[in-house]
Order: sequence, then structure tokens, then C-alpha cells
Amino acid sequence: MTAALVMTRPLGDRRFFLRNSAEIERVKKEGRRRQTPLFNLLACPAAATQPESCQDDHRHSRIGIVVGKRLGQAVARNRAKRVFRELARLVRPRLVPAFDLLVFPRREALTVPHAQLRGLWLSVLRREGLLVPAEDKSCGDSR
Repeated sequence: MTAALVMTRPLGDRRFFLRNSAEIERVKKEGRRRQTPLFNLLACPAAATQPESCQDDHRHSRIGIVVGKRLGQAVARNRAKRVFRELARLVRPRLVPAFDLLVFPRREALTVPHAQLRGLWLSVLRREGLLVPAEDKSCGDSR
């Protein structure tokens, strides 16, 4: 008998990513848009009226990644989703609470170095006020 390698997701990923089409449509309708050469970002406050079972999910910001067929064939679309899921996980602990974000990757995002894409991602989130400043993360240190 051979042992199979099993890839597991980090715990809590289901709550971190937007998957419900109604929630995605709400962000499309109400979100503030930020355009870049590599992706578009929409951000809006999380919905206040949610069923009881979902209340815990909205304490943290959530991210949805929308990739249309215009981006390319399935391999390119899947790669774009993987890249942006990883960027989302990178900033997860630093996101301001109670926001829903939608990312629309552009074809050019797959051709630039990852460091450049990560830098643009972080700068856009900072400019939009979606990242908690580093000095706010320290506990009890007030000078």
C-alpha cells in the first residue's frame, strides 16, 4: 500500500473567499472600483444583514476572484486565480475588518514578475485604506 500525498487548504479559507454569487453581485453593484494595469479591485463594506450562521464570517474581510474567459484558456484562468489567492492569503492578517473585495485579474498579471505584482497589490490596498497600518498592530505600546 502506498501513501498518497494530500494537499490541504489552510483552515478558514472557505470563510475568507467570497463564493456566493449574490454577494459577488452586491460588491459589483456597490463597490468602489480601483483600476490598475494588472487587475481591477472593487471594495465595499460587508453586508450588515446576514443570516445568523454567517455573522461570524463578516468580522473579517473577504476576497472574491473573478476571472472571465476573456483572460484566456482554462490554464491561464486557473493560474490567475491561484496567483491572486496567494496574494490574498499574504495580506489576510493585515486587512481591515468587515470589507468585501473583488479582484478582476488582467492578462498582463500573468506576464510580470511576482514581486512586481505583489508590490502593486500591496500599494493599491494601502492607498484604498484596506490594510491595517503596521504601527496599529502593536499591542499596548502607546508613545
